Amino acid sequence: NYLILQWSQSDSSWARQLKFDEYTWRWMLGLETLPAILYFFGLFFVPKSPRWLILKGRFDEAKVIMTRFTSEEIATQELEAIRKSLEEDVKKHEKVTVRDLFQPAMRLVLTIGIVVAVLQQITGINSVFFYAPMIFEQSGIGTDASFVQAILVGLINLVFTVLAILFIDKLGRKPLLIFGVAGIALSMFVLSYGFKSATYSLTSESIEMLEDAGVKEQLAPMIGSTFTSDVDYKRALESTLGITTAKEQESALLTAAISMNPGLILFGILGFVASFAISIGPVMWVLFSELFPNRIRGLAISFVGLINSAVSFLIQLIFPWELNTLGSATTFLIYGLFAVAGFLFILRYVPETKGKTLEELEKQLVKD
Repeated sequence: NYLILQWSQSDSSWARQLKFDEYTWRWMLGLETLPAILYFFGLFFVPKSPRWLILKGRFDEAKVIMTRFTSEEIATQELEAIRKSLEEDVKKHEKVTVRDLFQPAMRLVLTIGIVVAVLQQITGINSVFFYAPMIFEQSGIGTDASFVQAILVGLINLVFTVLAILFIDKLGRKPLLIFGVAGIALSMFVLSYGFKSATYSLTSESIEMLEDAGVKEQLAPMIGSTFTSDVDYKRALESTLGITTAKEQESALLTAAISMNPGLILFGILGFVASFAISIGPVMWVLFSELFPNRIRGLAISFVGLINSAVSFLIQLIFPWELNTLGSATTFLIYGLFAVAGFLFILRYVPETKGKTLEELEKQLVKD
């Protein structure tokens, strides 16, 4: 998207022939159909679930799939255990409803699912992705540089997600969650410290860099004033310029006035994204597929997925308000405290699901 934006502003003949300048957003949205097409065709190569096949009476097909990943002897034993478990579930429960999720026996497993689903979003991951350019602008590096560093955020996310795939079966689900969420908390505290230690002061030289002559004149009384909070600085700008003009000029005025360590902000954001991508980002969904009992898995994952999406929506909705009202330092401190609470919960309650069958986990977590 960044390259398309640059090409749309280019004078190159080939860029104009492809109409990057006229159809910038169409190009951006259109290119995103390519991975969607790859996902679609990739679905045809995903093997059917052995449990689903057994439930449908297709035991031989289930055995063929299982023997791709283990020996025939172990596959036969596990399939027999699955068959018995499914038969017991069919006898006990003819139809699964939402009410079944809230039975006393399901209390622990549902609580774990809900807390992990909320934790994944309440640490602010989608806000960081969506507002990455804005966050980098707040650090004073400028709009163009902020877009470049936002690309770096996406690259780090990709690399560490691949690492999570490689290590999830070697190290286990819980260790990745523990170390990843600890990294999230540390990164958020680094961001909070970075913005807390920043100062904002306009000089005659920095004001001269602004393009609007009227704004330069209005800001003259603020020269030499130093603010230790981005909230106080923005309020002073609104008082001097008016809310509308202050909002329009906010990016340039932050860049002109801020004094901080942008490398610390970059380190905090990249550390946060890396910690998220190698842990609770992808591991959460693997955990959910193993955590819930057979009979309610589909309904339970849908339920916690709905909660996850709702929290994501709320966090992204209030993030700009948090930055403007509470300030960057306090906002990231709050996210860090949520991560600490999640770290303690995972340490105490989340089980290790690696190497355990669904039947073993059900006996451990579901108390009839």
